[in-house]
Amino acid sequence: MNEAAHVRNHERSIGSVVAEIKDELIDFIQTRVRMFKSELQETVATFRRIVPMAAIAIILLTTGYVLLTLAVVSLVAVAFWNNPYHWFFAFLIVGVLWLIAGALTGFLAWNRFRTRGTFPNKTIGVLKADKVWFERQARSQL
Repeated sequence: MNEAAHVRNHERSIGSVVAEIKDELIDFIQTRVRMFKSELQETVATFRRIVPMAAIAIILLTTGYVLLTLAVVSLVAVAFWNNPYHWFFAFLIVGVLWLIAGALTGFLAWNRFRTRGTFPNKTIGVLKADKVWFERQARSQL
């Protein structure tokens, strides 16, 4: 009799098991959503701090770029001083060099962006690990 009462106390109804699974699934999803939101908020906060500094840096770099370009053009123009089109050739040569440098830099930046991306990688990694864990659990239950 003691043994029968003990077994009955540990038996659970299907409804209680389903309710527990539902609660755990809701907790699981809420945790992952919170992780995603937190990571997204960190990214947005970082961008908010960086944007003003980046704008100032762009203005200063543009000013320096224009001044240095004019200096390089002047040096190249001196090399063609006897030619009536010395300024044209100077601007053409420097412009082509800047185009090549810009295209190369843009290509390298695009490759780096493509390989790293901006998506929340930590959350995706956790979700992939969870998927593998769920698959293992499902296989072990069969």
